[in-house]
Amino acid sequence: MRFSLSLTYLFSYNLLQFCGHTWIFANMTARFLSFGEDAQAGTFYFVGVMMGVCQLLSLLELFHIADGFEECRLFPRFMQVMERNVLLFLLISLEEFQSKPIVCVQFYLWNILGLLRYPHELFCLSGTPYFKMLWMHQTLSVPVYLLSAVTEGISIVHMLPYWSESEGTDSVQLKVPSSLYICSPFMLMGSSLTVLLLLKERQEILASWNNNLKKD
Repeated sequence: MRFSLSLTYLFSYNLLQFCGHTWIFANMTARFLSFGEDAQAGTFYFVGVMMGVCQLLSLLELFHIADGFEECRLFPRFMQVMERNVLLFLLISLEEFQSKPIVCVQFYLWNILGLLRYPHELFCLSGTPYFKMLWMHQTLSVPVYLLSAVTEGISIVHMLPYWSESEGTDSVQLKVPSSLYICSPFMLMGSSLTVLLLLKERQEILASWNNNLKKD
């Protein structure tokens, strides 16, 4: 019974995330095709709330791994989830930055990662794993995550002048930029380690799949 409930919960969670990322991706693409480059300025306004919901829900994935519901390395997922949520929190606090093109690029990369991952998870939970989906998820997620990490770093660098121009001397406003300068090297090292772990995970999963095929 416990297995049935956990399976239903995980399937519902991944389906919800897949629908959310599909809606965001479709909305952004439709606006881009309709308005061209002018659509970039309104990206955060039109899809920011849904993106925030999807990224906040992704915090549950850390508990999925910790509780054994999902077999995956915790550190890479932790880095991906925390990087996105921290950056979203910073975006929400800077209205002047929300209309920048880099935000549109960042949202596209996050959604591509979601659309690579959640359909694969749904196939696995339904008991019909699909090799092409597995290969796409394990292979394409690595370069897309690397691009996403680079874009996140660029976004933070571009945000810093907006904090320095903020009015007042609020202690929080002063601490945020200095904290980012301190944390940036650790984020860079964490992202590099995440890429290495993702590559190792890809090798192990694909090797396991090939071994199972040979046994069958």
